Amino acid sequence: MGIWHRQFTAEEVGEFQRDTMGEHLGIEVTDVGADYLEARMPVEGRTMQPDRILHGGASVALAETLGSVGGSMCIDRERFQIVGVEINANHLRPAMTGHVTGRASPIHLGRRTQVWNIEIRDDRGRLVCVSRLTVAVIERQPR
Repeated sequence: MGIWHRQFTAEEVGEFQRDTMGEHLGIEVTDVGADYLEARMPVEGRTMQPDRILHGGASVALAETLGSVGGSMCIDRERFQIVGVEINANHLRPAMTGHVTGRASPIHLGRRTQVWNIEIRDDRGRLVCVSRLTVAVIERQPR
């Protein structure tokens, strides 16, 4: 079971993306490991900046998506939800074609906060961006 509240398939996790920014950017979950979550995102018009390289904001959106979804998988989603508190990113090299793949792993899984490390790599396995996301675990409010 690892760190997850229950075992999820990549397809189930992909359902978290329906009608979200992640779906708009083409983010697709590719792997759910015992203690990590992976997803890929295309490097194309909707994720590029005008100079035709991956937009730093798209990398941050991938990182926050992975950390937030991963965080949600670690809690009882009936009672709690995850909200972002802080994210940082270091952009290390440009990506210009293909896909980038992000892998999120927890650094800290507390009752009220979680900290996630996200590494984003290009199709050649080169590190494009490293990010750290802090999320709060809050009680779910009735809608």
